Amino acid sequence: MKFPKAHTLKQVAQIIDCDYVGADNFQVLGMNEIHVVEPGDIVFVDHPKYYDKALQSAATIVLINKDVDCPEGKALLISDDPFRDFNKLTKHFKPFQASNSSVSASAKIGENTIIQPNCFIGNNVTIGDHCVIHANVTIYDDAVIGNNVTIHSGTILGASAFYYKNRPEGFDQLISGGRVVIKDNVDIGALCTIDKGVTGDTIIGEGSKLDNQIQVGHDTVIGKKCLIASQVGIAGCCIIEDEVTIWGQVGTNSGITIGKKAVILGQTGVTKSVAGGKSYFGTPIEEARVKLKELAYVKQIPNIIDQLKNK
Repeated sequence: MKFPKAHTLKQVAQIIDCDYVGADNFQVLGMNEIHVVEPGDIVFVDHPKYYDKALQSAATIVLINKDVDCPEGKALLISDDPFRDFNKLTKHFKPFQASNSSVSASAKIGENTIIQPNCFIGNNVTIGDHCVIHANVTIYDDAVIGNNVTIHSGTILGASAFYYKNRPEGFDQLISGGRVVIKDNVDIGALCTIDKGVTGDTIIGEGSKLDNQIQVGHDTVIGKKCLIASQVGIAGCCIIEDEVTIWGQVGTNSGITIGKKAVILGQTGVTKSVAGGKSYFGTPIEEARVKLKELAYVKQIPNIIDQLKNK
């Protein structure tokens, strides 16, 4: 998430009322999660396990809960609770805007695009040309939809990320300030839910087709010409490369990559990243030909036991 204009390190520290290490005028351009940070971004870290990863990341400002040596060319924001203060920054730079109409006055809708009754189109949404948005679709603020896109009834684009910190008093949600981006020639079925990024974009690539009742988690990137059947649940921060086929009732772990032209057979649990160009099945996931052989061998166990008994 980039700020509307550049801020200084001192200005950002004043927003969250924390100490800092670095020049007062050190430039801050935005804030992002660690998997999408760029120079000029703030990244937060609140666990020793990830200190080094954050400090060595592309981010040039690290919001951290420990006094550490500041890497050359970077700056630190020292906070007793980086998770809380990252949320403060999101609220400051991307505050929630209430709507007072079904289609926001700030929404931009292209030529020959049809919006069916009872849809909600949020603030600053952009929808391209020749799209059909069927009844009862909800599109949250800042979503970007390309040309020739069809979205069927009941689908929701832009709900918050399922991302919580477990505190003694209960779960504390990381506030989502990102977007959903739907590229050209995408079809999305009925009752799908696509969460926005925490600070970046959840993306559905050009020409991909999604069936009904599919969940896509925050910051996931789905490539071009993918086919995804019904009741698939894709967790956050996944990368689904081009021309992947995912059959029904597949679920994934967060942060995995499915390689180009892979085929994931129905009811598979994608527990790890897998290479492209192969078919996969089962939980934990294996190449389909290997898993099916294993299942055939399992069927032989009763016969083997009977043979052993009769010896």
